[in-house]
Amino acid sequence: MDFLLIAVLAVVAYLIGSISTAVWLGKAYYGIDIRKHGSGNSGATNTFRVLGKKPGTIVMLIDIFKGWAATSLAGLLVIFDAIPANNLVIFQLIFGALAVVGHIFPVYERFKGGKGVATLLGMMLAVQPEVALVCMVIFVIVLFTSRYVSLGSMIAALAFPMLLLLHPRFHPDNPILIIFGFVLFAVVVLTHRKNINRLIAGEESKANIGIGRKK
Repeated sequence: MDFLLIAVLAVVAYLIGSISTAVWLGKAYYGIDIRKHGSGNSGATNTFRVLGKKPGTIVMLIDIFKGWAATSLAGLLVIFDAIPANNLVIFQLIFGALAVVGHIFPVYERFKGGKGVATLLGMMLAVQPEVALVCMVIFVIVLFTSRYVSLGSMIAALAFPMLLLLHPRFHPDNPILIIFGFVLFAVVVLTHRKNINRLIAGEESKANIGIGRKK
C-alpha cells in the first residue's frame, strides 16, 4: 500500500467535505451568515428556510457533489496501485466518512458546520447508487407525508443499511458496508438530537413543500 497517497487523499476528502457551501453562498451573495438565522445550521435545509428555493437547491446539489467527489477519490488509489482493487469499497467508505465529518466540523469555519445529510447522500450515490436512489424516494415520501425534513433524513439514513441487509437485490458481498451504514445512521441521529426532541414535543418546524421564500 502507498500510505503517503492514502494519507494525502484522506486529507483532501476531509477538505472537500469542509467546503461550507451555505455559509460561503450566504456571505457572498446575500451578505449574511446563515448560521445566525433560522435554525443556525449551515446546511441545505436552513438555506431553503432562510434564503429560499434557488439558493437552497444550489447548496444541496453542491453538498451532495462534495460527498460523491470525496468518496470517488478512492478510485485513484486503485488506478495508481496504492491498494488492491478488492479494498476499494473500504476506502470509499473512509473517504466518504471524512467528507461527512468535514461537513459537520469544517476546518474553514472553526469546525461549526451542518448535519451532513446531503454529503452523506453523495457518498451513498458513489458507493451504492441504486440503494441511494431508493433512499431518496423514501425521503421524499416521508417529507411530503409528514413535512418534516429531519424525520425524512433519519428514516432515509436508516433505510440505507436496512435495504443492504434485508433486500437480496442490494445485499453486498462485503458486510462492512452494512455495518458502516448503521454507523452513519447513528451519526445522523446524533446530529439531529435537537430535532428529535422537538419532534417528540411537537415543536419541530414543518417544511413548506414547493414554496420558497424569495429574497
